[in-house]
This record gives sequence, structure tokens and C-alpha cells, in this order.
Amino acid sequence: MTRRTDQIGFSQRVRLEWLERTANLVLAGNDKVAINDALLELLKDKVSVGGQAERGNREKIITILLKTWLTVPNELEALRDDGLDLLKCAPRSDHLAIHWGMVMAAYPFWSGVATQTGRLLRLQGSAAAAHVQRRVREQYGERETVSRAARRVLRSFLDWGVLQESGSKGIYAAGTILSIDDPRLVAWLTEAALHARANGSAPLRDLLDSPSFFPFRIKPIHAERIKAASSRLDILRHGLDEDLVMLGKPEVNEGAAGKSPVKATKSGKAHGRHS
Repeated sequence: MTRRTDQIGFSQRVRLEWLERTANLVLAGNDKVAINDALLELLKDKVSVGGQAERGNREKIITILLKTWLTVPNELEALRDDGLDLLKCAPRSDHLAIHWGMVMAAYPFWSGVATQTGRLLRLQGSAAAAHVQRRVREQYGERETVSRAARRVLRSFLDWGVLQESGSKGIYAAGTILSIDDPRLVAWLTEAALHARANGSAPLRDLLDSPSFFPFRIKPIHAERIKAASSRLDILRHGLDEDLVMLGKPEVNEGAAGKSPVKATKSGKAHGRHS
């Protein structure tokens, strides 16, 4: 079976406001059918206008939106629920980071493209699309589907405002840099980033300073505060000043069998759960 971290999946240009709309529909308690219908209505005059293909770009985008905030893999359900709670209480300025984290957890390919983009920005102050695509192909394979998906992720970065045109064709500069200092959000982003890694662990310092988080300036946080903010993370001390953070073993809900496939967020607002 192919690991999620080896899959592409995210192959469309997706706008931030579409993810925000999807999350709001989930928070409002809509089921999958209602959310799918609402997204079809939202995108009908924006994507594949006039197209009648059964699996056109519009339908592929909706699949991405649903897999990010509704039909997440089982191991991401708790992360998704906490992400929805964060969207309800976090200032609007933090919403981009929350969507970024959920996309990278659901689609590690997004994180892969972000990592290569962030590395180039640090090295050169700019990132050439051709160089990002070449590095991504080295990781995911020399296929046109990889290059095409990487291009669409880069275009999404531009749409989100985290990259901007430099004036030279195919060369991008850093866009908006957002400061993240809420300990709960930092812990949640840490968990999201670990889900995008094949081994599910990393030194905490490296994780928070990862080029995959290039649009953010994340405030350093002690490992103890990470652990206090998320019971799903484990900390292992390495040496005197290095902490390894890793995904803990998932909790088993023995009472879940036979219950209705509806889960409530911590505030009690119910939303559909689909696998």
C-alpha cells in the first residue's frame, strides 16, 4: 500500500476562501451531501465553467476540500476536530495558518512543495518555479503529473498571498509573513507537520523552523508547553538542549462501535464524520 506521504493527491489550484467556506459548512453541521451541493454551487462559475465531465477540475477541487475538512483519514480526525475549534476562536489573521496545517496533514505533497519553495527562498531570496518542480520530481518521480501538480500548488501559494510575482516570469518572492505565537496553535501546527512526515517525528526546533512553514514566523516554544497543549504528542529529550517530538499512539475509542457517524467538536457543535 502506498503511504500518504508518497502520494500526490493535491493536483488542483485551490483558493483559501474555498477552504474557509468548506470548514464553515462543516461547523454548521451539514452532512457530506449538503456540503458537496454547496461547493458545486460555489464553484460553478469559477472552475470548469460549462464543462460536463464527470470528474472535471471542479469535482477534483471539491474532493480536495472535503478530504481536508470532512472526509479526513481516520488518523487525522482528532487533528481536524481541533482545527475546527481553532477556526471558531482564533483571530481571522490565524485562519491561513490553520488551513495550511490541515492541508499539509491531509496532503503531504503540499508540504513537499512548500519545503522546496521555502529552501529556495532562504538560499536565494526567490524561488524559480522550474527549480521547485525539479526538486519535487526528484522526490516524487520524473512524471509530468508531478510537475503539473507542483505548478498548481505554487499557483495556490500565489492565490493565498504567501508568494508574489517578482517581475521575472516564473520567479517568485516571499509574500505575506504571519507571526504565530498562540501556544495552542503552535502545538497544533507541530502535530499537523508531523503527519506530513513519513516517520512522524522530528526535532522540535527543526520542525518549527522548517522551510515548509515559510509563510510563518513561529514563536519558539518549550517542549513542555507543546506537550501540555496536545496530549497526542510525545516528547523525548535528546542531549542537553534538543527535544524530539513525535506522534503518540492513537487513542482507541472502545465505545465507538455501532454509534451514529457524527462527532461533536469540543464546543458541542456536531458535524458529519465520513471515512
